[in-house]
Amino acid sequence: MILKVLKWLIGAIIVLISVISLGLLFTGNSYLLKAVRTVYLTGHTSAFLEDYTYFDNRKIETGKPQPWPVSTQFNTAELTPTLDSIHKNYKTVAYLIIKNDSLWFEKYYDGYNEKSLSNSFSVAKSITGAILGKAIELGYINSIDEKVKSYLPELKGEFADNLTIRDLVTMRSGLKWDEKYSSPLSITTKAYFYINLSEAMLELPIAELPNQKFKYQSGDTQLLGMVLKKALPMTLSEFLSQHFWKPMGAENEALWQISSEDGMEKTYCCIASNARDFARFGKLYANKGKWNGTQLLDSIYVENSTTPAAENSPEYGYSWWLGEYKNKKTVIMDGHLGQFIISIPEDKVIIVRLGHQHDKKGKINKNGNFYKFIDEAYKMMGK
Repeated sequence: MILKVLKWLIGAIIVLISVISLGLLFTGNSYLLKAVRTVYLTGHTSAFLEDYTYFDNRKIETGKPQPWPVSTQFNTAELTPTLDSIHKNYKTVAYLIIKNDSLWFEKYYDGYNEKSLSNSFSVAKSITGAILGKAIELGYINSIDEKVKSYLPELKGEFADNLTIRDLVTMRSGLKWDEKYSSPLSITTKAYFYINLSEAMLELPIAELPNQKFKYQSGDTQLLGMVLKKALPMTLSEFLSQHFWKPMGAENEALWQISSEDGMEKTYCCIASNARDFARFGKLYANKGKWNGTQLLDSIYVENSTTPAAENSPEYGYSWWLGEYKNKKTVIMDGHLGQFIISIPEDKVIIVRLGHQHDKKGKINKNGNFYKFIDEAYKMMGK
């Protein structure tokens, strides 16, 4: 009797799963099955550092490595008790301090090391901004003020004709987008798991007049990536490799997630690399686009990138976050779950923190972990 009941239950579960799967398939929501397999069935509730292994990726090849010079004071300082507590409680995997272009402090956790790959999340937005600058410099895109419909004529919405590339790189697009990471039905979730990212993006209208207000939304950077894909003579991964990864001497090959059907890089997120190589972009932008004497990116474009895009959005430039630390300018790459590359050009300091969790206070609350990553680093350096 018990055996019959068990067989019936198993059969009923199989039928239920089949019905749900067919329902999701016919309603265009089959991406939710991958979301469940990738996230919930691996014990997570959101995207996570190692999830790149569950997706298709395109290689970002490196050339001749240029290791960071190592300071004579490397790792002579101890972590402050505050930092040590934060790293343990919020599951940091990498914490670096680069001072005067030399590796000054470095510590890894949870089995990670200097070569371990982890998901950049929105750190990739800043890198996409750099790609845009190089594309303009090389003439693949005529101007940052070109209309997006010149590249994406399928773009729809009442204000689609008004949208410029500048509006995308500064997060002022008017795109109808739902920036929710935990909702399975949000466009953010769909974009992450859907097999044709370009198709999903072109379903969204430009519903408000662009360039009126700052609204952080990943869809803007993804549309920018689609413009770049149309404009460039190679994939974005190849372009990134050729014009940044190799010239900056990245030590390790990286990966960029793509949607499987259209081969589109997820430009709003998802470059899998390591703390040392992410930090190179902090140095590049702190030095106005110059890398060890070679101008890799136009200095005027970098200056504009690290200047507020508008008076009503002082915290954002061209896909880079901006701020101050003790009256000193900060230039920041910021990703989901507390991936930070923080450059303080005046002091020639770069701080990198990668990890599994964050305190959700962001860059606004002065008592949050973001500022502690800086404050405690300066204590370690005796400043």
